[in-house]
Amino acid sequence: MEETQEVIFTVEGQPIHAVTAGKPNRQIALLIHGWSSSWYAMSPLTGLLSQRFHCIAIDLPGYGQSPPLPERATIPGYVELLADLLEELSDGPVVLVGHSMGGMISLTMALRHPALVERMVLLNPTITGKLSTFINLAVSPITALERFGLTSLIVSLVERYFVGLTDRIMRPASFAERTGITERDYHRLRADARRPGQGRVRAECFRAMLENNLSGQIGQIETPSLVIWGAEDNTVPLRDAGVVADEWPLADLRIIPKSGHWPHFETPATTNRLVAAFLGLPLSSDELYTPVGDEELARIQEVAHFLAHSDIGRDMNLAQRTRLAAQFRQQTYPPYTNIVNEDETGNEMYIVQSGTVEVWQDPENPGTAPKQPRRVASIKPGQMTGELSMLDQGLRTADLITGPEGATVLALSRERLLALAEDDAELGAKLMWNLATSMSQRVRFILWQLERAHERAAAQPGVKTQRVKTQPVRYRPTPN
Repeated sequence: MEETQEVIFTVEGQPIHAVTAGKPNRQIALLIHGWSSSWYAMSPLTGLLSQRFHCIAIDLPGYGQSPPLPERATIPGYVELLADLLEELSDGPVVLVGHSMGGMISLTMALRHPALVERMVLLNPTITGKLSTFINLAVSPITALERFGLTSLIVSLVERYFVGLTDRIMRPASFAERTGITERDYHRLRADARRPGQGRVRAECFRAMLENNLSGQIGQIETPSLVIWGAEDNTVPLRDAGVVADEWPLADLRIIPKSGHWPHFETPATTNRLVAAFLGLPLSSDELYTPVGDEELARIQEVAHFLAHSDIGRDMNLAQRTRLAAQFRQQTYPPYTNIVNEDETGNEMYIVQSGTVEVWQDPENPGTAPKQPRRVASIKPGQMTGELSMLDQGLRTADLITGPEGATVLALSRERLLALAEDDAELGAKLMWNLATSMSQRVRFILWQLERAHERAAAQPGVKTQRVKTQPVRYRPTPN
């Protein structure tokens, strides 16, 4: 298991503390925390992301273990500092993962430096900079006092003696009523919010968010982005999600029940599933920090490019094909090898990547052990088979046997297909449409063949013909 490492980066003389995970030669995923937080605010995602990316979870200057900036903290100031950091560390576009104020920083970077950002995952991002009424009434007066040295000291001393009171005030603002956050994580997050010596930067950032209202601008962003929001967020209110819905139709906006301002802590399973689907993570493993090998990543990219010319990959962009490619099991078979047998229960469909797969069936006794089997079809690269048996989990109606050169096939299970369709509605719709289109074309071709055979028989003099009366079949009219 690959562990995290603490590092200090220095950009233009400014130290930036960070925690890293994942192989250093991978694409960078920069994780940016929000107001009154530290790198730990992004820790639930580092294990998942480090399977594929080189994760860098930073402490913004003035927070965690990073010293404050010499000048007043602003959102554009943070953006330019992080852009300089990424220019030093990365040889290509990066993935940004931002929470709350970190989401606003990510959005501002995508607006100012679009070539630097390939994709974004935004968790409860502040868009307008206007926090909830509760925060403005209960917290902003204290934040204003913290801006000055003496009053900041007084606030710190008083708060220390009234921790229970402030927790009771702040918990409803941050977490859902039925939150799933652990006590350990809750106390760590609250400790970050109470960290001494950060009163000035908290006050500056409170003002900085208001000054950086992104209303009327986010519609310019073309970077593929997943926006996740807790339904019970009382810190960055759902009215900001309304701005996303109105002004940024390209964003994939998801609202999660039983979650407040911290969906990655409160509903980690749902959040991880959405993030994994969006970023095309190859594994849905529960094992954290399990790196995916370079060969596996190369295979996924190879399959993604192949799918562009397959039945199932029509009209999908590269990001969608990459997400889909990560769900396939790739298997190579030698010549004349059974992939599946007739009468087996179907749970997978297959796409031929190379070679051929032959369909063998007894046309007189479909769905039973063949007495006189014969080859009824040959599936070529890019074509699919077995999709109906996979969807309804019924018995297969033919044997699938590799051709004389063997075959490499891509197998997609029913569970993975349904999970992908649930997690990514746009990709799921295209996937199901392509499946339906392919099946329709195959059925039309078979009906055309039957019609032609009937016409030829009718043209022979003295031969009595009648149309074949087909019996209803349980699964489908096409072989596998």
